Amino acid sequence: MAQLPPGIRFITSFSRDQWYRAFIFSLTFLLYASFHLSRKPISIVKGELHKHCASQVELDSYKEYAAQIQPVKKPFNASQCGWEPFDKSNYKQLLGALDYSFLCAYAVGMYLSGLIGERLPIRYYLTGGMLASGLFTAMFGLGYFYNVHNLWFYIMAQIANGLVQTTGWPSVVTCIGNWFGKGRRGLIMGVWNSHTSVGNILGSLIAAYWVSTCWGLSFVVPGVIVAVMGVVCFLLLIEHPKDVSCSCTPSSSSKTFLNGASRCRIQMPTLNAKENGKPQDAEMQHLLTDSENCSVSLSSSTAATGEGRHGTSAISFLGALRIPGVVEFSLCLLFAKLVSYTFLFWLPLYITNVEHLDAKRAGDLSTLFDVGGIFGGILAGLISDRLEKRASTCGMMLLLAAPTLYMFSAVSKMGLEATVVMLLISGALVNGPYALITTAVSADLGTHKSLKGNARALSTVTAIIDGTGSVGAALGPLLAGLISPSGWNNVFYMLMVADACALLLLLRLIQKELQCHADHTLFKEH
Repeated sequence: MAQLPPGIRFITSFSRDQWYRAFIFSLTFLLYASFHLSRKPISIVKGELHKHCASQVELDSYKEYAAQIQPVKKPFNASQCGWEPFDKSNYKQLLGALDYSFLCAYAVGMYLSGLIGERLPIRYYLTGGMLASGLFTAMFGLGYFYNVHNLWFYIMAQIANGLVQTTGWPSVVTCIGNWFGKGRRGLIMGVWNSHTSVGNILGSLIAAYWVSTCWGLSFVVPGVIVAVMGVVCFLLLIEHPKDVSCSCTPSSSSKTFLNGASRCRIQMPTLNAKENGKPQDAEMQHLLTDSENCSVSLSSSTAATGEGRHGTSAISFLGALRIPGVVEFSLCLLFAKLVSYTFLFWLPLYITNVEHLDAKRAGDLSTLFDVGGIFGGILAGLISDRLEKRASTCGMMLLLAAPTLYMFSAVSKMGLEATVVMLLISGALVNGPYALITTAVSADLGTHKSLKGNARALSTVTAIIDGTGSVGAALGPLLAGLISPSGWNNVFYMLMVADACALLLLLRLIQKELQCHADHTLFKEH
């Protein structure tokens, strides 16, 4: 018999279940990357909607900058200072209103989205949201082609887009939670959550390509991409492994797994009473808040993943809030997301002002922040898996982020090379805690032992955590728009205070994790 070709041997080395999981991992990655791809253009186009010509003082200050920019064909009915109505002296407040309208709608809609998503098929819910998001993203760009200069047109497009984009996050997190077990959740979701940064990078590059010549396409093209991915979602997304007769969790030789705030042990029927009475080791200790360990029988685990999926009623909003750790991590994410989204929406304009670059080059350079965010999310997942301490990992990165932001504000004025380095470091430290809380921590809490196997709670818990974070995401860009006229340094001080608040909110959970570790160490010594 002839030897199989290497490619075929590689394909057959993986089981059917593994191929399905790899497919769902990749598909959900691309689906949510397309959501973020459509959010990024507004930050790139800001430098084109308003240009530095509001006063003679500004003209004198930027004479050398203006001379370096290659002349481009001006859009019809565009004023000398940009696109009406953003060509006025209060342009920062108007641009901030666009951000605020999107993010407020997103924050409000997110609380409802999780509750609705639990009661509808994920595939239909996500598909409808992506098609609508593509429509409203393109609608903003159509204002360029149809010569629209009414502020409310753009605000309403942002509000509508913010509402429909809330369908994305609870859906993809629930789907990925259905397909993947709880072991190494931090690393797996850290890699998976890089879709946020990948989407931001692609959105920046696509928007920057047209921003100086035809900024309407900076929105229309991402809108078309999101709509196409919505069709792909409808055709290919599989909500649960049981729908294709796959096992509910990846097979593993380990008898321990992470379940929300706890380390749980699956007890095989052959365990005797003596074994059950043994003290648990560090692998069994709680990750977040609980003080006692839990055990789950093999039969009850099967019921939770199988019958519980269809037979358990959806959790209430107040019931989700009672899960230990949900309130603390939600409020922490509020401040962490405030910092992250301020960079998302205002970084290109800041680079334009400080480095005196045109909108395209500033947009390209801003992608380095998201490159750092990819490594930060993966690093946070690795560390939290290794230490088995989610809150402590977030706290450590938040503690380092505040002084790094101060250094960024000072060093970025020293030249392009220093800005590149600080963008990478800041991106890692700012997005690391944000990525960990929205993925691994949300999935942990959504499968907490107090839920007694209610698999339908994950969507609601995820929506509460991300919805609360989205309140901060709305406040950050708004505050940046209000504070930046007094100087960019004040914006960075605001971001540092937000990081400090996020750290303070986690102190109780960090203390519990450290106390748990100390108690276990003392137990081993005796």
